[in-house]
Amino acid sequence: MGTTSELVFISFPALSHLALMVEMARRPVNRNNRLSVTVLIIKFPFNSKIDSNVQSFTASVTTRICFILLPQLNPSLETSAMAFLNQSVESHKADVQGAIANLSARSLPRLKGLIVDMFCTSMIDVAVKFGIPSYVFIPLGVACSDTELDFPCFANPLPATKFLPAEMFMKEDCRIFLGHARKFRETKGILVNTFAELEPRAVEALADLGAPVVYPVGPILNIEVESKKGFEILDWLHQQPDASVVLLFFRRYGSFDEDQTKQIACALDRSGCRFLWSLRRPPAKGKLEAPCDYAGSRGEGFINQTASVGRVIGWAPQVAILAHRAIGVLMSHCGWNSTLESGWFGVPVAAWPQYAEQQFNAFQLVIELSLAMEIRRDYRRDLVKGSDSIVTTDEMEGVIRRLMEREEAKEMRKKVKEASEKRKKALVEGGSRYLSLGRVIEDVCSRQASS
Repeated sequence: MGTTSELVFISFPALSHLALMVEMARRPVNRNNRLSVTVLIIKFPFNSKIDSNVQSFTASVTTRICFILLPQLNPSLETSAMAFLNQSVESHKADVQGAIANLSARSLPRLKGLIVDMFCTSMIDVAVKFGIPSYVFIPLGVACSDTELDFPCFANPLPATKFLPAEMFMKEDCRIFLGHARKFRETKGILVNTFAELEPRAVEALADLGAPVVYPVGPILNIEVESKKGFEILDWLHQQPDASVVLLFFRRYGSFDEDQTKQIACALDRSGCRFLWSLRRPPAKGKLEAPCDYAGSRGEGFINQTASVGRVIGWAPQVAILAHRAIGVLMSHCGWNSTLESGWFGVPVAAWPQYAEQQFNAFQLVIELSLAMEIRRDYRRDLVKGSDSIVTTDEMEGVIRRLMEREEAKEMRKKVKEASEKRKKALVEGGSRYLSLGRVIEDVCSRQASS
């Protein structure tokens, strides 16, 4: 029998958000064969690779998940990075409305709801127009979402929190964040990429905030797809002893200027540890561009000097490498994806939050749970302006040695392995994620179709 119910997912125009949205879409479809999903993709302006990414997603998902690529629009660049992206989403509102009108016109499957990314909350208005319920998907954990979920704006129009000083709320970016947080209240539920065993107190506390129903549907990880691919660097890892390699990976937007790069190189050299370093060149100051791989002879002397114990590479899929038995420590910026992935594979973290309050909150969580050691907690790097702060060789070398050589590392590895088992139990039938996702499916499919 064919599908009778359909959900529409709307992704934020960033590849990391889209990848998690697709992974989220797999879950209800795999659980209920009467359900299908359409993912509406807003193109990131100037990104020529999105079409190939969509082709990759299409090849890896069930036939009951389809994709609609919305027209690419190029809003004005004369604004902040956050405002630029927000404007890009807003400019697609008519396209989203048209796509949903076409889906709603069919007799089957019946459109049962919209699930929108946390930065696409303006699309909630489209759901209201068509009389269908909406849910917001937060690809972060509760700890990382404090600045969104814990805003007094659920009941108070003049918020001020410990994370963002009151004087900052007049700035454009803060008004955008507050606008999204206020829209959360208009949804039927909030899907969060966490699970009860990881953040038990935070998940329970949300019930007292006056927010919609919160569904912890994580951990959402793209493990099955990524770990099947072949990478040349795996050949080198195969030759290394178990838990002997320090992985330095700061995701797609992680990059360092020359001075900071030299400090990292010196720390690795002095530690004497095996390492695998995904090194990225930052964009020119003042430009909104993605980092790129270093080219030419930059760092050639260091690479040659350490060739027997380490490798310096460009961007690489973190999951496939983290899964390898040779990885002993991850040096990370504490992004939520990295936090979940390192925990899943039982890899301790050398923690170094860099860009956002969300990363600092994830840092606090892993430190509290004894899953990480701190390198520096007060380092901040602006994606456009860069940073004048330097994390020193001594700071990094000390943490690397503690995690790789000293006795205290054994106790941390034990705790990380135990946390990894908890994550995996959440996914099996009867686990917390399994039950939470079941409640989402039941809530969506039990709703009557709009007239």
